[in-house]
Amino acid sequence: MRLPTFAVLAALLALPAAASTPVTLDQAMANPDWIGTPVEAAWWNWDGKQILYKQKRTGSPLRDTWRVNAARAGHAAQVADAEQARLDSPEMLYNRARTRAIVVRNGDLFERDIKNGALVQITRSNGVPVQAVQYSADERGVQFRIGDDWFGWDRNERVLGPIALPRAAKDPNATEPDALRDMQLRLSTILKRQKDERDATHARAEALRRADPTRAPAPIYLGDKIAIVNSALSPDGRWLLVVTGPKTADKGRAGKMPRYVTESGYEEFSEERTRVGRNTPHGHGLKLVNLATHEVKDLAFDVLPGIAVDPLAQLRAAHKLDPLKGNRPVMIGFDGEAITWSLDGANAAVMFRAVDNKDRWIATVDLPHATLKPVHRLTDEAWVNYDNNEFGWLPDNTTLWYLSEETGYSHLYVRDAAGRTRALTQGPWEASDVAWSADGRTAWLLCNRKTPGTYDVCAVNAADGATHEVSNLAGVQDFRLSPDQNKLLVHYSGPYLPAQIATVPAHGGEAVRLTDTRTPEFRAHEWIQPQFVTIPSTHGAAPIWAKLYRPAQFEPGKKYPVVMFVHGAGYLQNVTQRYTPYFREQMFHNLLVQNGYVVLDMDYRASKGYGVKWRTAIYRQMGHPELDDYLDGVNWMVANEQGDAARVGIYGGSYGGFMTLMGMFRAPDVFKAGAALRPVSDWSTYNHEYTANILNTPDVDPEAYKTSSPIEYAQNLKGHLLIAHGMVDDNVFFQDSVRLTERLIELKKDHWELAPYPLERHSFVQPESWYDEYRRIYQLFERTLK
Repeated sequence: MRLPTFAVLAALLALPAAASTPVTLDQAMANPDWIGTPVEAAWWNWDGKQILYKQKRTGSPLRDTWRVNAARAGHAAQVADAEQARLDSPEMLYNRARTRAIVVRNGDLFERDIKNGALVQITRSNGVPVQAVQYSADERGVQFRIGDDWFGWDRNERVLGPIALPRAAKDPNATEPDALRDMQLRLSTILKRQKDERDATHARAEALRRADPTRAPAPIYLGDKIAIVNSALSPDGRWLLVVTGPKTADKGRAGKMPRYVTESGYEEFSEERTRVGRNTPHGHGLKLVNLATHEVKDLAFDVLPGIAVDPLAQLRAAHKLDPLKGNRPVMIGFDGEAITWSLDGANAAVMFRAVDNKDRWIATVDLPHATLKPVHRLTDEAWVNYDNNEFGWLPDNTTLWYLSEETGYSHLYVRDAAGRTRALTQGPWEASDVAWSADGRTAWLLCNRKTPGTYDVCAVNAADGATHEVSNLAGVQDFRLSPDQNKLLVHYSGPYLPAQIATVPAHGGEAVRLTDTRTPEFRAHEWIQPQFVTIPSTHGAAPIWAKLYRPAQFEPGKKYPVVMFVHGAGYLQNVTQRYTPYFREQMFHNLLVQNGYVVLDMDYRASKGYGVKWRTAIYRQMGHPELDDYLDGVNWMVANEQGDAARVGIYGGSYGGFMTLMGMFRAPDVFKAGAALRPVSDWSTYNHEYTANILNTPDVDPEAYKTSSPIEYAQNLKGHLLIAHGMVDDNVFFQDSVRLTERLIELKKDHWELAPYPLERHSFVQPESWYDEYRRIYQLFERTLK
């Protein structure tokens, strides 16, 4: 006889935390400090002998700094507050010989002498951090930006002063043509004399300023019609590239979020993001400033191939919208940051992205002629990836390197001064996070050559492209080169191992694992290890990678209820050897298996790590290829894992919540129960940056939004649906679930419920909320699938 749901739940909560006992629901949803706080930012000490890292205190939001010997695992020691002033920082910038390094700490700038460890403080700010730090071309000094202003520090002279002061304003000494003023000056001798004296005084002051290197430069006036978005200084101090945007632009109508549970006791409201299509980016401009003459020139974008071609012209015409005129607007990176200078300042490269995100260009700058020279174009009828866009210059100052998905996978390329391009990596795998040796002969990067979910560090020979794994940790997340470039500091993790650190020889060898910050209680649990499986696709796609959670032994002849988990974000990879961001859900899957379920977690089409075709399969049809993949997964579970086709549930959050709704509404005879957490129910209410890539905009492509929005299919609901949503969610607005609720009411649907969480945003924080949400999910599956 089966116990009532609440009795089973009470029994689960009472289970002791023993080594052989799976986790309880209360423990799975508890503050994750009980697992052990992971290693956060980690970096080399200047001498390469120690590793420093940040770690959250148990039961506190505060972070402490720890140090550990870089050569062997051992006791980690906490760094005392009094020692903080002598530390380096996670992001170290070395000179070419790697004898000096720039340290940025607490928004201030320091320089470390690597030979003897001496540390010199360059700035002492009052809360305004330094940015865009670089060595000057001659390496005598350091250059950096504060706000819009560029400064330089000379090591020999110990002088700190401005290099370039761009201003989005009119030149107060400049005059524009004016007939009335010209008449006054013609008729009045005194006015003309006063003007001539004023002009002569200004000209003399400027001449003295330019002749005297001890004086600060004059401001550079760019006009009052633009705003400065970003700027990049050439290391030789001769040129400034300035990214501009419109001074005033319609930002669209922002959503107003109510808060009902507040400290004041009154309702409070805040303005949040706008909806897709309501704040289309206006694009950037790019100005080149000659710092010797203060001459300012606009760089024309006409040379970018295809910039005047509208890839959405047919859709615009079909909906009787005006065609685009002239060039498509472009952005320089997302925040104007995509500019890189060669170390000698002689060459600059800029990455442009079409606002419609169908094209990405890299162009170099002809500095004397103030023109762009396109060197690479990446185009996609769906959208160009926002990831895998790294680029820069090799130490020879003439060879450009970049990542490109032109073959369908992200790979590393180099282009020499003669325009010859070579692919250094190739194959059905992804290259990312590139770091070069000081001599430019070796590139290290993250690679997943063994399986899509196995990540290690690969070394690539720049001469012939020979590539090999130098780590064998399977779950590498990131890495840093040691000061002498002989070792790597590696962040790695595993299915039940939060991020830890290890050192690895830079050209391959055994890893020295330096930390294990898990608690004894967490380590003592015997966890169900996910099995990595591939599901055949019935829709012409590649096999679908998935994580399977199941009992070690099935009971012969027994059919098990199936739970399908859907990861969030769409473009995210969860079927990896790394520690999952869904660690609570993974423990919940242990609990489900313990209580008679089998669970499948799939990297459906749109997921990261599988190349362009996989990512863009959802273009203009979100929720359709992914659902096909999940139906293949259900059929595979029935055929291979004793799954019961009559008892299938589905759940997930964010994109996973959206997909749960699509499953419940578009495959109502397959999914008997579903829990949609913080779901998108209508894509026309989501943000522009994400949604317009995949569905264009609602005015241009209304069919894509109708095809892709679960609210359009709500009339098909048959099964049991739980909707759970944080009421102060500033990512997917709570309104999405409220609108869907009204739709279900008007359709007179039964067997659904809405669970609102008044104090939670998109990602829940409070253990009480996590517990309540997953208690409801568990009870839903117990009621409907058992």
